[in-house]
Amino acid sequence: MSNIHKTATINTGAKISDTATVGAYTIIGKDATIGDGTTVAPFCVIDGETTIGKNNQIFSHCVLGTIPQDLKFAGEESRLIIGDNNKIREYTFINTGTKASKNNTTFIGSGNLIMAYTHIGHDCVMGNNIVIANACAVAGHVTLGDNSIIGGLSGIHQFCSVGEFAMVGGGSILVQDMPPFCVCEGNRAAVRGLNIVGLRRNFQKDDTIAIKKAYKQIFESGEQISQTAKDILKTTDNKFVKTLCEFVVNTKRGISFVRKNR
Repeated sequence: MSNIHKTATINTGAKISDTATVGAYTIIGKDATIGDGTTVAPFCVIDGETTIGKNNQIFSHCVLGTIPQDLKFAGEESRLIIGDNNKIREYTFINTGTKASKNNTTFIGSGNLIMAYTHIGHDCVMGNNIVIANACAVAGHVTLGDNSIIGGLSGIHQFCSVGEFAMVGGGSILVQDMPPFCVCEGNRAAVRGLNIVGLRRNFQKDDTIAIKKAYKQIFESGEQISQTAKDILKTTDNKFVKTLCEFVVNTKRGISFVRKNR
């Protein structure tokens, strides 16, 4: 345990890998687990039933695994699970889950960059390779898809879903669902188009063309978007188009978008 600073407080029961590092004045709760190669900087608090995987970098003054900011929380079993290879920057605050979610869990995947002063609320589910820029507020029960990007100073309303490879512009307030592969911005945020740069960097040309065609049919035809998406699902065999259409069909909070004049 030579990697644990002498001023850190490690409560009895905590499980810390011999290859993990814990900085000065950090407090680790009795139910925490910290995996191989993870570094926890000085002045952090890791509390509750929190499991942190391998090779994460947790910067100073983060607070992870404290109880939910939810008036309905009544002390039930509650946990936070964080995957591998995440960078969690200064003053980030992530709560455990509640009984309103699957397994009472807040879940953070792997390979994510969560920048400073970000709050991720109870029962959120984050995928992999996501970027959340500085000073974002992600409310409870939010789902963030793989490779999505949340611009700085943005807020996301509880129970919203953001699809894979979607981008939320800086300073946006998102109160409805955000489809995969799209860009939204504003207060209230609305879909403005496709994440063209993300598509070009990560998808084959044929897939990009198929996504563009489906997007135009759904959001620019003037027809009812869920019915259009259902119609496309009957004919397409492209998995990414199916992902887009299924998201539109299954949205719980609706999708705000800007209709182009025809």
